Parts: sequence; structure tokens; C-alpha cells
Amino acid sequence: MEMKPEKKSLYNRLHDIVIGGGRNIFDPAVFHNMSLIAFFAWVGLGADGLSSSSYGPEEAFLALQGHTHLALFVALGTGITVFVISASYSQIIELFPTGGGGYLVASKLLSPTVGMVSGCALMIDYVLTIAISVASGADAVFSFLPGGVYLYKLWFGALIVVVLTVMNMRGVKESIAPLIPIFMIFLFTHVFFIVYALGSHIGNVPELIGTTHTEMQQTQAELGWWGMIFLILRAYSMGAGTYTGIEAVSNGMSLLREPKVKTGKRTMQYMAVSLAFMVVGLLFAYLLFDVHHVPGKTLNAVLYENVTAGWGSGPASALVLVTLISEAVLLFVAAQTGFLGGPRVLANMALDRWFPTKFSMLSNRLVSQKGIIMMGGAALVTMLLTRGSVKFLVVLYSINVFITFLLSQLGMVRHWWQEKAKKERWKKGFVINGIGTLLTAFILVSVTVIKFDEGGWITIIITCALIGISLLIKKHYLNTAKVLKRLDFLVDATGTYKTDGAEEGLKKPEYDKNAKTAVLLVNGYNGLGLHTMLNVIRLFGGTFRNFVFVQVGIIDAGTFKGTEELEHLQRKVHEDLNLYVNLVSRKGYYAEAISSVGIDVVEEIAKITPKIQERFPQAVFFGGQLVFPNPSIFTGVLHNYTIFAVQRYFYTQGIPIVMMPIRV
Repeated sequence: MEMKPEKKSLYNRLHDIVIGGGRNIFDPAVFHNMSLIAFFAWVGLGADGLSSSSYGPEEAFLALQGHTHLALFVALGTGITVFVISASYSQIIELFPTGGGGYLVASKLLSPTVGMVSGCALMIDYVLTIAISVASGADAVFSFLPGGVYLYKLWFGALIVVVLTVMNMRGVKESIAPLIPIFMIFLFTHVFFIVYALGSHIGNVPELIGTTHTEMQQTQAELGWWGMIFLILRAYSMGAGTYTGIEAVSNGMSLLREPKVKTGKRTMQYMAVSLAFMVVGLLFAYLLFDVHHVPGKTLNAVLYENVTAGWGSGPASALVLVTLISEAVLLFVAAQTGFLGGPRVLANMALDRWFPTKFSMLSNRLVSQKGIIMMGGAALVTMLLTRGSVKFLVVLYSINVFITFLLSQLGMVRHWWQEKAKKERWKKGFVINGIGTLLTAFILVSVTVIKFDEGGWITIIITCALIGISLLIKKHYLNTAKVLKRLDFLVDATGTYKTDGAEEGLKKPEYDKNAKTAVLLVNGYNGLGLHTMLNVIRLFGGTFRNFVFVQVGIIDAGTFKGTEELEHLQRKVHEDLNLYVNLVSRKGYYAEAISSVGIDVVEEIAKITPKIQERFPQAVFFGGQLVFPNPSIFTGVLHNYTIFAVQRYFYTQGIPIVMMPIRV
């Protein structure tokens, strides 16, 4: 019986048009084609940092409360911090070449629970990255439009979130490629303005230094030494949003082109140099052109207008407009950091059972589609609840990322201390990460204290709530694992059959095409599969003479890292099925194994089924399903119940399938 290819529904056709058709997992070039060179990674992962120059330097400058010349110290401190954090994350890249985001670093170098805290903080920060980037971009775009359309700004921002979500569901390169021209226009225009501002006033630098010294004396007389130091440190902390994109490279190592470490470190260099140049350059330019706050305009807009004041209205206005538009649209590009990093953190945490395992699954475009949808949905809800208020979102922003920064640095400090007897260069790493620990700890405490009463407490409460949910989910999975261990005694009981081939002298059962055949869908050599098999033999032993074992190896975020991981998965599936075949053959039945590897169990079984039915016309399918003693809401949400999806597919095709309940 040969099944005709199923005609695609309207939904599936629209899905292929909008999201794109499925990728071939076994294409030798698939990893190469999906990976990013350093430049593309800089665009996709570095836009968040560069876009922060639209609000980070301004926030720090205004926090000086009129003592503007102190911005020199803020600029130098910010530039040094960028390079220190980048250098420390370059070391993390070397230690974790397959992906060393804050979650994995803290989990492996400190403890799994500490890693979970880091991951929860980072995920919320990625959601806020999307929300604040889109909201800021919407503000900038609507500042050029007539006032009558301002009411639609929030809905415009919501639409942008939806569009970015769909773009990312198509794939990494597909979401980055259209944004490259915007990124380059932003880069060229901003570099031009900064270089021109500094170059045209290079002769004023001695005067600027003298004025700064005079203002320091005045500020010291007015506030005292400690008051002046506190003012500088407060401004330095208020610009903390500048550093939020640095972590993204180490978290997104799986996206990078081989050799990953070299590509990652080069991307980090691009990001550090460009970010430090932008932030330090803008703060110096504010001083050189005596920029002050103008209602309804950003400090960058005031700077560009001051720079082009004597150029004539036509060319000057056009250049300023292009620069500000590129600045606005780059903020939309910056949301990519949240869409690229967030789903990967979520997938890694799902693999470790801190979140539902379904978030580690891949779509047919080989992306973490459920994670992308969750990040986009959470960002959309955040925007709607805050009414797209950038002022409020900035308060919520940047606290969490420094939790991750601090825990990552602590983990690396511990690593270097433990490795001091094994590695000669441990002192260099220890010093770099030690400085990074002190800096990130100071910024975290400062930002939390400064922003707490302004609304920062909301971020802390949400983070704590997410940590609590993760602990409950982990507890459920641990309890489930204990329950499943009760079934695995059968694995030990059948241990004598764990050999390939039949014993010498044992007659191998013969294949009979017309005999009744039991096709068992299994998921590894475990207690569930063995219970299902033994129940079939116990209930229908006289009916079925052929047994076919079918297993689909699922490619998820944990295995989709290279051809070696895929080959290992295929070998493991083959070995597990052979154990079933050997066991049943020894019991006097004919047995075969059929395996497949893919991202969707139902799709893979749909491909296998026609071959099985052609070879075994009298086939009946069997699937085992666990029956939990005390089902709860967690049981339904945290378990995939894939067998029920297979059952629905078989019912639509008129194929008999028997569900075998396994009580635990």
C-alpha cells in the first residue's frame, strides 16, 4: 500500500511563502551556509551596542546635571570598561568555543543553579532589548512625521516587533541581510560626524583640558570631593546601557563560521572598537560643540545640527536627516540581538530542564522557532504594557545584564584560580577577569540603587518570579525522572541481550511478508520501550510474528552544532534499535529496525510508514504512553506527548495504531 503525497493545505502554503520552505539537515553545506562570518555577526550581534550610542552617551551626559566637563572622565571610564568587558568575553570564547553565554559559563564554572539565575536575568534583558530598541526607533521615526499620526506610534512599534519575529523565523542570515545597508549608513554617517567634530576642533583640546580643570575646582567647592566623585560615578553608571550587547557574541558562537573561536574574537574586536569609538567620540563632541538639552530633540540631533550650522541649509539638512533616520532604523536592527541571543539561552536552559523541553526543538528552517515566538511575544506585551515609553523602559533596562556579566566574570576568576597549577598564562586571565568582576559588580550595585525607586524594582520582581518558575519546572522534571527510573529496571534485567547478532547455534527467525506485524514506536532503549514491547508480546504474542522497531532521532538545539553531533545521534539511534532487535530475535520472532533523524517526529514517521506498509502489509502500529499518578498543569505543559500527534496523523490516514498505557 503506497501512500500518495499529502497535498499541502492553505496554511502550509502560506507558511512556506512567509517563513520559507524547510532546509535539508543532511546537506553537507548546511552549517556553512547558515553560519555567519565576522562582519555579518558584527551586524547581527553588534547593532545593539552601536545603537546604544543613540541614548547611552546622552543619558550619561545629562546625569552630570550641568557639570558637563566631567564627561571627559565618564568617556574615558566608559571606553576602558568596553575594552575590559570585551577582553574578558574573548577569554570566555576561547574556553567555550561552541557557545559560552552567561548561562553556560555560570552553570559550568559556578553551579547549575547560579547558571539558571544568570540565564533568567539574561532572557529578561533580551526581551527588554527588543522592546526598548523598537520603542526608541519608533520614537525617532515619528519625530519626523506630522503630529497627527503620533497616536499610531505604539501600533507601529508593535508591527515592527511582529515583522522582526517573522524575519527571524526564516533564519539567521535571512533576518540580517536586509539590515546591512542600514547598518553601514549609520556607521559611515556617525564616523564622519565624530571625526569631523574632533578634527575641526583639535586645536581646542588644550583649552578643553584647562576648562575641565577649572570646572572640577568649582564642582569640588560646590559638592566636595566625594560629591564630585559620586556625580561622575552616577553618570558612568547611568550610561550602563552602552555595554548590554557585548555578551551576545559569546552566547551566539553556534551561529559563527568556522573556525568559531577566531571568528568570535574578531567579531568581538569589531564590536569593542566601534562601540568605544562611538561612545567616547560622541561625549567629546558634545563638549567641543557645547551641546545642551533642547526639548523635543536628542543630544545627537543637536550635535549634528551644530556641526553643520555653517554648511548651508540644503546639504546640511539632508545629511542630518539621513543620519538621524539611520540612527532610528538601526534601533530596529538592534532588536536582532534579542532575537538571536534570547532563543539560544532559552534552548540551552530547556535542554537542562529549567524550561519546557519544547523550547529546544528546531523548526524546518532549523531555528528555535518557539523561542523566537516567545521572545517576540514577551517584547510585544512589554511594549503594550509600558505604552512604548522609552523613558520607562530605560529604567527597566541594563540591570539584568550586569547580573549575567558579574556571574560570568566570577566564574572565570574561579576557573583561572583552579587552573593556576596547569596553565602558565593564568595570571593574565585572572587579572583581566578580576578587573571585569570589580567593574561589573560596581555598575550592578550602582544601577540597581539608582534605578530601584524609579521602577527598577519591577525588573527585579519579574526576574525573581522567572527564577521561581524555573525552580518549579526543574523540580517537576526531577520528580518525573525518579518515576521513570522505576521502569528502567527492565533495562538491567535484559542486560544479557545487549549484544549484536544471535548466539551461535540459535536459528534466526525468517521473514514472512504476510504475517501479522507489530510496529513499535520507541524513543531509545529504555523502560518505556521495553514495557511497551513486553505488553504487546503478553497480550498479542500469538498474533504477531514480525516485530519492527521504529525510532526517530530528534535534532534539537543541543545536537544541531555540526556534522559530528549528527553522526553521533545517528549511531546512538542505530545502537538502541539493535538492542530491541536482538532481544526479540532471541524470543523467536522476526525483527527489524528502521531509523530516521529529523526535527519533527510526525513528519519523519510519515516518510517511513509507506515503506513499512509495503514490506509488512499486515502491520499494526503500537505506541507507549506514560500515565502519571498525579497529573497536573505541569504534566500537560512540560511534556510533548508526541505519540498523540502521531496517533492523530495515523487516524487521518486510516492506519491502525494501538496506544499502550504505561502506569508509573
